[in-house]
Amino acid sequence: MENHRISVIDLEEGWADMVAGIAKLKRILAGEPGVSFTSVEHIHLYTTIYNMCTQKPPNDYSQQLYDRYKEALSDYINSTVLPSLRERHGEFLLRELVQRWRNHKVMVRWLSRFFHYLDRYFIARRSLTPLKRVGWSCFRDLVFKELKATLTVVVIGMVDEDREGQIIDRALVKNVLDIFVELGQDQQNQMELYVVDFEEPFRKGTTDYYSKKAQTWILEDSCSEYMLKAEECLQKEKERVAHYLHSSTEPKLMEDAQQELLASQIDQILKKENSGCKVLLCDEKVEDLSRMFRLFSRIYDGLPPVSKIFMEHVNKEGMSLLKQAIDAATGKKNEKKDIVSALELDFVRKILELHEKYMAYVTDCFQNHTLFHKALKEAFEVLCNKDVAGCTSAELFATYCDSILRKGGIEKLSDEAIEVNLDKVVKLLTYISDKDLFVEFHRKKLGRRLLFEKSGSDELERSMLSKLKQYFGGQFTSKMEGMLNDVAVTKEDQTKFEDHISTNPGSKPQVDLNVIVLTTGYWPTYKSTDINLPSEMVKCVEVFKQFYHSSKKHRKLTWVYSLGSCNILGNFEIKPIELIVTTYQAALLLLFNEADRLSYSEIVTQLKLSDDDAVRVLHSLSCAKYKILNKEPSNRTISPNNVFEFNYKFTDKMRRIKVQLPPSDEKRKVIDDVNKDRRFAIDASLVRIMKSRKTMTHQNLLAECVEQLSRMFKPDIKMIKRRIEDLITREYLERDKDAVNSYRYLA
Repeated sequence: MENHRISVIDLEEGWADMVAGIAKLKRILAGEPGVSFTSVEHIHLYTTIYNMCTQKPPNDYSQQLYDRYKEALSDYINSTVLPSLRERHGEFLLRELVQRWRNHKVMVRWLSRFFHYLDRYFIARRSLTPLKRVGWSCFRDLVFKELKATLTVVVIGMVDEDREGQIIDRALVKNVLDIFVELGQDQQNQMELYVVDFEEPFRKGTTDYYSKKAQTWILEDSCSEYMLKAEECLQKEKERVAHYLHSSTEPKLMEDAQQELLASQIDQILKKENSGCKVLLCDEKVEDLSRMFRLFSRIYDGLPPVSKIFMEHVNKEGMSLLKQAIDAATGKKNEKKDIVSALELDFVRKILELHEKYMAYVTDCFQNHTLFHKALKEAFEVLCNKDVAGCTSAELFATYCDSILRKGGIEKLSDEAIEVNLDKVVKLLTYISDKDLFVEFHRKKLGRRLLFEKSGSDELERSMLSKLKQYFGGQFTSKMEGMLNDVAVTKEDQTKFEDHISTNPGSKPQVDLNVIVLTTGYWPTYKSTDINLPSEMVKCVEVFKQFYHSSKKHRKLTWVYSLGSCNILGNFEIKPIELIVTTYQAALLLLFNEADRLSYSEIVTQLKLSDDDAVRVLHSLSCAKYKILNKEPSNRTISPNNVFEFNYKFTDKMRRIKVQLPPSDEKRKVIDDVNKDRRFAIDASLVRIMKSRKTMTHQNLLAECVEQLSRMFKPDIKMIKRRIEDLITREYLERDKDAVNSYRYLA
């Protein structure tokens, strides 16, 4: 057998083959036509390196080849790449760099293939830098370090041209910036080259650019024009990132631009004379306000100043309406009450419109942001807790609800429109402190609507109660729900009563009778006095009592004559006229069936009337619009020495007239009732708190009591203190002997 000895490849001999291969690679990169590696050449070069690395020492040239790989790349860069880059400037430099980097990556890829055996064994065993990283480091150290400052200046210049609306080669900019990113990929902080060498100078350039623009625009442009430009710039910066910057730049770039365009100029933009935020609100520039919200929501603490101006504006608008209403009511104070009432209702209508208008701003322009809801709430809390011509807003809102729920009220609205308006009122009620006062006024007016059949619709009355219940809870509406149920039950009872009379003709009274039975706890307290009724009426009362107690034995009936009404016929000389009067008026007039002349004292004695009631009733019949009785002496004051006689000569163009009683001071009574209820509510709250806590300091007890009750009303601190003293007297609480200013609960 013959032994074939493989000849050893000398370093210089083997490297000569590699030099020839590298020379051919350079020609390929230079773009010479028809030049390429055949597979034989490729295998030959790979095999040569392989053999030179696997020869036994001292002929293992792995280390030398590793060094020469780096030298070959460095020589190529120094001899070919750098000279061609150094003679180019601006965009031409960028284009050349992109091409040279592309070529360099191809060269590294080919050489890495030829030197592959080094990577797999020699480099891996010695933990040396892999060939690809060595190749990229060469480019970074020799080319990039020399040119990076120039590249950044050129790129920033092109971006500024782009900002000025000039057309630039965006793909070229992207390719250059990709080199910054790629060259950092083999480093520990992969984005360091991009961030330090490009992004930081670029951000400074951006700040300078927008700082100058902002200073110019803020002087030249209106608030609307400025915001339009700012929004457009920010949008374009965002697009710029998508076109050629690295995505990690976006938040920093937007922050820089926003800082210069918005944050630094916030006061000048918002308070700009003749065009700032106040003017936009006054001129109802909805689109500009929406833009303002979008822009200022981008920056830290940008929205509070906008919401503050919004609140001040709404407050000012509201106060202007309030002043108009007060001035109008003051000017008309000597006129009829219903004129003043119409002015007050007009004020409520305007307040509802104002709230609806600015709620639309909150939802549409300010995207339902909590700050603007809060601003609207604060403005309306001030407005809705002011009085107008001696009327609290609680009373005004109740009167407004009455006007739209009452049959034949001032407002002529469809059922749908009434629903919408009730919704608006209930929303505004959330702003008033004395919700319980509104409820009491509303209950009082509901009572009058139900008792005098003035309610437009049961369905709408119930709808209003369900709205109140939804916003404020069942404790607000339970009594009023009971009132509506009483009226419904009464209708059934009235039918049964009529059936009872028809089946018992002997018990039939001489006059038609309708009775409404009220449950005491539900209805407002009404004045109840037992006057001497005429015999016709006495019979009616007795018949109904018998009927009612036949089915409801254990219920006590108390008659409230002050709320009754009668239709009586007045036989006057010219023509008979039907008079619609109260029970008191009817009882008094029927006395004149038996006598033509009666003195004040005779009337009071026969009817058992109080002086207050006697004066009111006699005034309505002898001194008011309809003079059904003649009075001696004939002045407008009722006094005990007056004498009255039936006025046979009375006439009117109508066949049927309603004789009104002068209104009593209901407002005072409502306020007294509410104050009484408040005392009970405070007592209950204090006992509830102390029962759960056992001991508590004075301040903490006050604070918790106020918090518990504030959903219903704003408790008066003095009243709470008085209730605490009262509870101590009644031995619910005692002062704690061991702790100053503290109370102890007594079980």
